[in-house]
Amino acid sequence: MNNYKLTIIGLSISVFVYFSAIFLEIDLYEQLLMFLATLEQYEFDKFIIPLGIFAIFLVFDMRRRVKKIKLENAKLKIYKAMLSSSHHILNNFIYQMDIFKITAEDTPGFDARTLAYYEDIISNTSHQIHSLSNVSSIDEYSIRSSVMSG
Repeated sequence: MNNYKLTIIGLSISVFVYFSAIFLEIDLYEQLLMFLATLEQYEFDKFIIPLGIFAIFLVFDMRRRVKKIKLENAKLKIYKAMLSSSHHILNNFIYQMDIFKITAEDTPGFDARTLAYYEDIISNTSHQIHSLSNVSSIDEYSIRSSVMSG
């Protein structure tokens, strides 16, 4: 219902004007012509058609802009949901990999350099996830550069 709020308001005003014209016996078309005739003396008539053309294109432009903003907002919501889900999955993976780290630390003779390398991989991955979560503008270049900088 909220999507048709202006339509309902327009319908209500139209019905009110229609019944008012019937009950008060007013010819709206003649009233409009008389109003336009009074504007003739002020030469507003030269501005009406160009102003009408401008208003039509302004409305079209505003509608196009609103559609574009809605599309961008939808993309942003999808991106944030995808990022949040990916973040959750990767953090679960990192936590589960800690089991392997603990096992490796408890295994005698396990190479310490391999554990250090493991720590570097986990740290780098965590940094990339954090960088991706804090992207300032959501476009391909920003997303790629946030991951590549990590």
